[in-house]
Amino acid sequence: MDTQTILFAFGLTLFAGLSTVLGSVFAFFTKTTNTKFLSASLGFSAGVMLYVSFVELLDEARESLSEHLGEGMGSVYTVIAFFGGIAVIAIIDKLIPSFENPHEMHKIEEIQDAMKQPLSERQKRGLHRTGVFTALAIAIHNFPEGLVTFTAALVDPALGVSIAIAIAIHNIPEGIAVAVPIYYATGSRKKAFLFSLISGLAEPVGALMGFFIFLHFFNDLILGVLFAAVAGIMVFISLDELLPAAERYGEHHLSIYGLILGMAVMAGSLLVLG
Repeated sequence: MDTQTILFAFGLTLFAGLSTVLGSVFAFFTKTTNTKFLSASLGFSAGVMLYVSFVELLDEARESLSEHLGEGMGSVYTVIAFFGGIAVIAIIDKLIPSFENPHEMHKIEEIQDAMKQPLSERQKRGLHRTGVFTALAIAIHNFPEGLVTFTAALVDPALGVSIAIAIAIHNIPEGIAVAVPIYYATGSRKKAFLFSLISGLAEPVGALMGFFIFLHFFNDLILGVLFAAVAGIMVFISLDELLPAAERYGEHHLSIYGLILGMAVMAGSLLVLG
């Protein structure tokens, strides 16, 4: 692996992570939530992730593991690693208390409401705690996403770009989810930006962990297991986070159209670049 490829992969991960800050920017500099855009975008992101996982990553994983273990055992280990990835991200998700879970969608209009309705000190403390733990929860979720983006970009830069864009799209509403309660509680845009930034920086930390794995333990076996696990993580994120979030914005059909479009765009790009 050359330095330029590593820096490119890390840059993509940083871009995806810092999209949480973009969510907080939207929260403060736009007056209304474009629910149609968010629903379609989240659906698009899910479509990209699902197509990449089932068509590209699992195939790459099976090929790498088969070279190391033989075709039969390679397929077995691919399946085990795939569901292992799902298990890991599901456990992470389960350990986060539901009232602090980042899946709760917030709208920009809530900022306007906060300006009109002063809160008691008790309400402010409660919202501040919610915002802090939401930022922590998103950071925990973002860590494996950083590993996903970094790993994909090292092996296939074009694939890495597609995944980074998909993850960046779904990080935008997460930034809103952090910014809204923090601003409610403190009235400070700077603090809301800061917490959004911190939650997003978990992705480049995940990338650094990926770099450590590749630097010291890289071989066909590790690559195959990692790719299959990443596919599992992305499928879980799509089905547990992205599509339900798109539904909560109230635009069911647009989220499905976005999903199909995401799959089509990913399929077309793989055909052109492959």
